[in-house]
Amino acid sequence: MTLPACKGLSAWVRSAASATQGPVMIGNTFTLKQLEALIWVADLGSFRKAAAHLNTTQPNISARIAGLEATLGTTLMLRNAGSVQLTDKGTEIVQAARRVLHEAEGLITVAKRPDLIQDRLRLGVTELVACTWLHSFLLSLKDAYPSVSVELTVDLSRNLDIALTKNALDLAIQTAPFTSSATGITELGQYPYVWVCGASLTFEEGGQYGVGDLLEAGILTPARDTQASIALNEYADQQGLPKGRIVPSNSLSSCVKMARDGLGVAVLPRALVTAEAGGAPLRQLQVDWTPAPLRFAARYQAGKVAQYVQEAAAIAGRISEDYIRAEAEAVVF
Repeated sequence: MTLPACKGLSAWVRSAASATQGPVMIGNTFTLKQLEALIWVADLGSFRKAAAHLNTTQPNISARIAGLEATLGTTLMLRNAGSVQLTDKGTEIVQAARRVLHEAEGLITVAKRPDLIQDRLRLGVTELVACTWLHSFLLSLKDAYPSVSVELTVDLSRNLDIALTKNALDLAIQTAPFTSSATGITELGQYPYVWVCGASLTFEEGGQYGVGDLLEAGILTPARDTQASIALNEYADQQGLPKGRIVPSNSLSSCVKMARDGLGVAVLPRALVTAEAGGAPLRQLQVDWTPAPLRFAARYQAGKVAQYVQEAAAIAGRISEDYIRAEAEAVVF
């Protein structure tokens, strides 16, 4: 995170964990940019990647780290064949540097000047979010933090999980189940599934069907390792149903189009069907089994990301809540 209003720490820095009662004078100066460079090299494991994220050059990052090491009189990291490894002292300094940047961000919060926070939020979302309330979220985020830009990734939840683990994302808005742990999480509510088909399929209006009744037409599902697809395959096993006509797709929007064209019966989040309501009509089928609702959450690593990321997750929570309420009242079928 870049804090343009704070060029250096030439006065005093007080650690939240310190027992010192008064200000601590720092004889030599070092800058927040140096601490920022240290943290991003440590998190991304590369001077090149840190330079790309901070929109500067690799020599500039190297100079910041070298200057910080010279000021502190200690080696913070070892460079070996393109890899970077923190020394024991470097690990301690990175932890302290995070606290310093968090405190600096706190000054901006107290001053009520979120416009001074200049950063690039690496945001990952699933397709369902991208098709529904992402635009409203981005507008609200821009209102709250006008100088923060967004680097957007739209992908499957499992891939967002991996990216979050590798520090390639700051905030992931994704669906359960989660394969990795996160120290920060904001629940975004649940999104129910519905069974839908195009007008060309000869299912009776108002008829009651079992999953087995749908297999002849083919069943279109979300991606193979998603909550709905896993649950459907487990249900088919329990009921002794053949699974050769269950067809997963990485693209929910494609599932909607295929269902409209009569290529199968689709089990989809209702919110997506609502968002895609402008095309050819879909019919909702009453089926005796439906996957459990999708659980959405905004996830981040609280100890590593800037504090505004937590507020961004809270904004996502409010936007999602409003969307769920409005979508439940919408007439789709």
